[in-house]
Amino acid sequence: MGVANKAWKYSDGVVVNSFGIFCNSSNNVNDKEKLKVQDQQQNWRLWFWPSNASTAASARRPKISWSVKVCGVMLFAVGLISLFTGHLASDLEWYSQRFGKRFPYHKELNGNGRTAIDIWKSKFSKFYYGCSERGRHFGPAIRERSSNGYLLIATSGGLNQQRTGITDAVVVARILNATLVVPELDHQSFWKDDSDFLNIFDVDWFISYLGKDITIVKRVPEKVMRSMEKPPYTMRVPRKSEPEYYLDQVLPILLRRRVVQLTKFDYRLANDLDEELQKLRCRVNYHALRFTKPIRNLGQKLVMRMRKMTKRFIAVHLRFEPDMLAFSGCYYGGGDKERYELGEIRKRWETLPELSPDEERTRGKCPLTPHEVGLMLRALGFRNDSYLYVASGEIYGGEETLRPLRELFPNFFTKEMLAGEELKPFLPFSSRLAAIDYIVCDESDVFVTNNNGNMAKILAGRRRYMGHRRTIRPNAKRLSALFKARDKMEWDTFAKKVKSCQRGFMGEPDEMKPGRGEFHEYPASCICQKPFNHSDVVKDEDGDWSLEDNSIASDAKSRYQTIRQGEGKSQELMKARIGEGPGSLAEGSDHEDFLSD
Repeated sequence: MGVANKAWKYSDGVVVNSFGIFCNSSNNVNDKEKLKVQDQQQNWRLWFWPSNASTAASARRPKISWSVKVCGVMLFAVGLISLFTGHLASDLEWYSQRFGKRFPYHKELNGNGRTAIDIWKSKFSKFYYGCSERGRHFGPAIRERSSNGYLLIATSGGLNQQRTGITDAVVVARILNATLVVPELDHQSFWKDDSDFLNIFDVDWFISYLGKDITIVKRVPEKVMRSMEKPPYTMRVPRKSEPEYYLDQVLPILLRRRVVQLTKFDYRLANDLDEELQKLRCRVNYHALRFTKPIRNLGQKLVMRMRKMTKRFIAVHLRFEPDMLAFSGCYYGGGDKERYELGEIRKRWETLPELSPDEERTRGKCPLTPHEVGLMLRALGFRNDSYLYVASGEIYGGEETLRPLRELFPNFFTKEMLAGEELKPFLPFSSRLAAIDYIVCDESDVFVTNNNGNMAKILAGRRRYMGHRRTIRPNAKRLSALFKARDKMEWDTFAKKVKSCQRGFMGEPDEMKPGRGEFHEYPASCICQKPFNHSDVVKDEDGDWSLEDNSIASDAKSRYQTIRQGEGKSQELMKARIGEGPGSLAEGSDHEDFLSD
């Protein structure tokens, strides 16, 4: 039966349906009779069009008050708003800090009304500090005899990739209640460095510093080795494994075999862990892994020599070596010669897929050339009399590739130029050379990365931990398109666009939401903030950022001093840097060096 046949028309006593027509007078038929007729025709469906005379319609369909309707509409609207914005609730504090505070508290504005950023140091860096001390409920280390067995670790990759493996190895030993044997370094990687742990890191300091967290030994005792019926069980765990994986898959084997070796151990532990375990990561990475005295001494000498020439300097990690370019799959215009040479190196990684160089550059996956790094720095506002320390191995293309950068920054230095004959004992060992670069980059006023590799991540995290010292990471995805079009625009236009691209990539404390990103690069669990009001941060007579001397700021200072008084000796260790001794940072104060549009 169609809708038209099911429809009733009720108006002035005329009722129409598909079975016939009934005429009734609204004056002679009362409401009871109408209801009786309706009850007899239960299969009829009523569609009412009210009229002035249809009192029956009013009886059948009671009116809903306007207040109820309004309440219903309001509840529906609230439901929609909650559904749309509910996922932002957890980010409310973050966004309020980032957008509600970030812009109003900067008082230095350029002509365009944009906030100005000091290119040499963050306005708020001194209000953040590393805090990785163990909590009161973090139990003591398990003694060797009471542990679940011995954990052997074989790291993988270059110096900083191995550093991540060593850091995570300590945490895994803690999770398993195992005794950690000093990790074995990789001798088979691309760099072919046969240095052992004790040649690069201070092994005694490493063992003693972590003595309250885990038990570490230099080797498995001979007595244990002789009692074993089989050699140590060797296994490789999946990348980014959760603690539960180690408890479910590794611990039973460790209990049964007493000695387990984990191979290719790099990034084998999950990024997100319990806060106490994250702080343990920081204690390992930023305190326990101290370089040997010869490496520290030479690294600090280079820092002092840079300081004698200038009160502040930039360190650039170019990462433009042949292995990096081959791994990235990028192309830099060297023709068939470049394609062949990098292609041969790329064959060493059998699992690498075929990539489109143009697509990789568009996606921001290609390191900038030395020339592009120089152009970016000049566009940001660094003058050509700025001092540059370049950390790198063998640059692909040699001096020809470096020449444009030298022309942009004539005060150009490397470890080879600064150290001379003192570098000779280290030359056969790529990891020890990388350690020297690490120290100088760490002590620089500005550190510039050129890719998202291991050294860039580790140093960026360390500099955040040590007070958010300026670390610039190129926004390669946006810059790549800009560099392609730079010949079509004036320098001022190009510089303005570079500054715009780099906002959010200058190492400011609020650039990354806590908990996001790679932990080694953003160690949020280990960074604390001193109490201060953003509006009270002003420049002092020396051009340095400090709290304004008013009642609110003074109260913040006194509260911070009270907190600091109870932290004890461990806090002093936490502030120490790799390579203790001379060569501390000298703060510069150039009022004109700002990143502004």
